Amino acid sequence: MIIGLLSVILYNGFSVFWPKAVIEIDIDRSASNELGGRQIVAGIVTSKEFVSNDWSLNSKQAPREEWQLFLGNKDVLGVSYKYFDRNEILDIRFPEDLIVLERQEYGNAIVYPVRLTFGEGEQLAATDPFFSKTLNRLIQESDERRRKIRDIEFKKIGAFNDRLETLRLRKIQIERNEPLSESDLLELSSIERETKESEANFRTLATEARFIRDLQNQATLDYKLASGEPGTITIGEIFDYYYPNRLGIFGKIGVFTRHIADFLTTEPREANTEGGVFPAIFGTFIMTLLMTIAVTPFGVLSAIYLREYAKDGLFVRMVRISINNLAGVPSIVFGIFGLGFFVYFVGGTLDQLFFSLRLPTPTFWTGGILWASLTLAIMTVPVVIVATEEALSAVSQGVRESSQACGASKWQTIQRVVLPASAPGILTGMILAMARGAGEVAPLMMLGVVKVAPSLPVDSQFPFIHLERKFMHLGFHIYDLGFQSPDSEAAMPMVFATTLLLIVLVIMLNLTAIIIRNRLKKKYITPTF
Repeated sequence: MIIGLLSVILYNGFSVFWPKAVIEIDIDRSASNELGGRQIVAGIVTSKEFVSNDWSLNSKQAPREEWQLFLGNKDVLGVSYKYFDRNEILDIRFPEDLIVLERQEYGNAIVYPVRLTFGEGEQLAATDPFFSKTLNRLIQESDERRRKIRDIEFKKIGAFNDRLETLRLRKIQIERNEPLSESDLLELSSIERETKESEANFRTLATEARFIRDLQNQATLDYKLASGEPGTITIGEIFDYYYPNRLGIFGKIGVFTRHIADFLTTEPREANTEGGVFPAIFGTFIMTLLMTIAVTPFGVLSAIYLREYAKDGLFVRMVRISINNLAGVPSIVFGIFGLGFFVYFVGGTLDQLFFSLRLPTPTFWTGGILWASLTLAIMTVPVVIVATEEALSAVSQGVRESSQACGASKWQTIQRVVLPASAPGILTGMILAMARGAGEVAPLMMLGVVKVAPSLPVDSQFPFIHLERKFMHLGFHIYDLGFQSPDSEAAMPMVFATTLLLIVLVIMLNLTAIIIRNRLKKKYITPTF
C-alpha cells in the first residue's frame, strides 16, 4: 500500500514538470450548440475518461469518451481546463509553431507568436530565423530588471524603511523625557535631519524602481490564439517559453530540469498554483531545525534525570504517566496551548517590556516561527524522552561500574561513557521527532504559518534572524492548494509536486540523522563476550 501510494505521488509529482505535447483540435458542437458550432482549440490533454449520460442499472447506452484539456489563456477564455467529447473532435494536429508562455499572471498561455516589438519601435516577425534568439535575449534582460526591482524594493527600500522606523521609535522615546535636555534637543535635530535624508533616498530609489518597471513594458509580443483571436503581452510578464511540439528527448529533459529548478528556487504566484515553493521549503527547514534545537536538550536532560537520578516513587510514576499521555494528545490541542501560552502570555509580556513603543503593532504578540517551533518541540518531547531513556537503559551496568571503579564520578560516567554509547538511540528519538514535527500542519495554522510570506525568517538585514516573522510551510501549502485554492484543477498538479517535495525533505532529514547515528553506533559499539 505504501509503495503504491508513493508511486502515485512520484508519477504525478514529476509529470508536472515534464513538457507535454500541445494538440490543436477542430470540434463541432452544433448538436449541443454549446460554443456556437465549429471551433478550433489548442491545449494539452491532461486526462481521458469514459462517462455515461444514463446512470440507470439497466442502461444499454455505451459510455462516451471525454478529454480534459489544459487550454491556458485564462485571461481570455475565463477557464484553464475544459472537457471535450471525443465524438465531437473532427481533427487532431500537432502544430510546431505553437508556443507555451509561462507568465507572471493568469497561468500559462498557449499561442501562435506573430511578432516582437522592441527598442525604438523595431519589429521582428515570428518567421524570422533570429526570432527565438531575440526573444531569449529580451526575456533574459527582463529577468535581470526583475532582479534589480526586487533588490531595490526588498533590500534597499526595506533597509530605509527599517531605519525610518528605528528613528521614529527613538524620537518617541526621547519626547517622553520631560523636560527635554539640551542633549535631547540635539539628538532630535539629528534624527530629523537623518529622517529627511532617508526619505529623500527612499524617493530616489522608488523613482528608479518605477523607471525600471517602465522599461519592462516597452518590449511586447503580439500573438494569436488557435481560434484566431489576436493579443499582446509585454515581455516583462513572461518568465520562460518553449515550443512543445519541436522538442526532442534532450530538449524535453532540458525543460524538465529547468522547471524543477524554478520550482525549488522561486516564489509562488497566481494564488500559489504557479511558480515555486522556495519560501515554503526554507520555512519548513528553519522551523524543523529550531524545533530540534529546542527539543533535544530538554528531552535528553529529562530522560537523564528520570533514568539516572530520580528515585522510583509516586512523583516519578506520575511524571512517566504524564509523558505517555502527552504522546497521545491531538496536535491541535498543542496548537491551542501554544497560542495561549507562547503568543498571548510570553509574547504579550515581551512586547510590553521591550517593544512597548511599537504597540499596538505586535512584534512577538502574534504568531511567528519561534512560537511554532517551541510548540512543536513540546509536542515531540515525549518521543525524545522515551527514546533516550531506552537508549540509556541499554548501556550495561558493568560499563558504568567499571567507569566508577576507575575513579570517575557519576556525572563523569554519564557524560563520557553512557551518553556516547547511547547516542545512536538518542538520535533515533530525534529522527522520530523531526519526522512528526516536519509534517504537522494543524498547530501551525494558529501559530504564524501563512499562505504567502513577504519576507523570509532569515535574510541579510540585521539582526539577520527574525524569529517573530510569519513563515510558509510545505504541509500548509499542500492544504491551501488542495482545499482553499480558487482553481482546484490548476492547483491539483502543484499538490502532487509539493507532496513529493515534502516527502523527499523529510527523507533527507531522516537519512542525515540515520547516517550520523550509524557512524556513532560503529564508534561506540560495546563488544559482547
